[in-house]
Amino acid sequence: MKPSKKTSILHKDGVSYVLPFILITSCFALWGFANDITNPMVKAFSKIFRMSVTDGALVQVAFYGGYFAMAFPAAIFIRRYSYKAGILLGLGLYAIGAFLFFPAKVIGEYGYFLLAYFILTCGLSFLETSANPYILSMGTEETATRRLNLAQSFNPMGSLLGMFVAMNFIQAKLNPMDTDARARLSDAEFNAMKDADLSVLIAPYVAIGVVIAIMFIIIFFAKMPKNGDRSHDINFVPTMKRLIKLVRYREGVIAQFFYVGAQIMCWTFIIQYGTHYFMLEGMDERSAEVLSQRYNIYAMVLFCCSRFICTFLLRYLNPGQLLMILAIGAGLLTLGVIGLQNRYGVYCLVGVSGCMSLMFPTIYGIALRGLGDDAKFGAAGLIMAILGGSVLPPVQASIIDLGDVFGFPAVNLSFVLPLICFVAVAVYGFRTYKLKA
Repeated sequence: MKPSKKTSILHKDGVSYVLPFILITSCFALWGFANDITNPMVKAFSKIFRMSVTDGALVQVAFYGGYFAMAFPAAIFIRRYSYKAGILLGLGLYAIGAFLFFPAKVIGEYGYFLLAYFILTCGLSFLETSANPYILSMGTEETATRRLNLAQSFNPMGSLLGMFVAMNFIQAKLNPMDTDARARLSDAEFNAMKDADLSVLIAPYVAIGVVIAIMFIIIFFAKMPKNGDRSHDINFVPTMKRLIKLVRYREGVIAQFFYVGAQIMCWTFIIQYGTHYFMLEGMDERSAEVLSQRYNIYAMVLFCCSRFICTFLLRYLNPGQLLMILAIGAGLLTLGVIGLQNRYGVYCLVGVSGCMSLMFPTIYGIALRGLGDDAKFGAAGLIMAILGGSVLPPVQASIIDLGDVFGFPAVNLSFVLPLICFVAVAVYGFRTYKLKA
């Protein structure tokens, strides 16, 4: 049965949520920018500070550690105040973290950049904990998952901009000297090059800090609905007991952990994967890195287009069913990434992004369906599951650092981890589809 006008995804009880939806959806693009300008920085910091891939992956530990640390404090804050207050605090922390890149560059120590990332993502944790359930509340429950998928469709647009900035304003402007040559520099030469490269790296972060500050002012003065802000009592323990008893929610948190881990691994280590095979074709390291980042952008374009397509398909297919189908597709493509030892493996890795597009908002929507005001704490659990993006990439990086495993390229073998993650997501999709049926 086709949806009628009464089931419009941005109207409820005669009230239009179009303007609030646009303002909050813009935040989805802003944190998409932060996520995907950061993924290539694992390789960039590794070169700038002459570190291993594993040490460079601490960027992701700090980045997603901030999400984990602030998820429940954010939920308590928005339960006590409002979704709007949570979004404003998130934007404020985001801007502060971005501006801290300048003093980190002046100090010139890797640890200060990790601190800046951590504060920045504390802000992102507030934003996501507030914005996702807020979007779910802007209309009828029947259209909630579609509405969140539509809002999340603008997230990869910010991601594309982040990737474009990373490739053209950071990677392309860093000193082209490769890792081996940097290792032979004297301390004075190394410090001079490091200072120049860090000046290049911080500029986009300071610029986005200005944009976030402007967005803070706009939302501060905008009139926003109070959907879902019925109760301001914390009641943390009773709420969590109710949530943990819900199988759909409990398994949704686990599925989200594995999905985010898979997403970050596929988008972060496409640089290492592509660089490995493009250099075997005869490219120098810097050209191979830039080309790999271009393929990362192709992956994000596919991700973006696929999300709009999947949002349309949700009009006709059960969310769990579509989630299962796409997770199986992602797993099959990941087998190609593991088994192929040439450029075709890169193509498979790009294809995985087309399958991932639906996963985050659909798991989110399924897990929070029918929770009402409990969705504030429920959202926190799902945001904490983003810890998968902090825990799993360093494990994959440690495998990549092995070089070869019994003659097999470790960079290929490392994608066994995303494969396991997609199996977990497929199982969740299957179980929720059968429960719905």
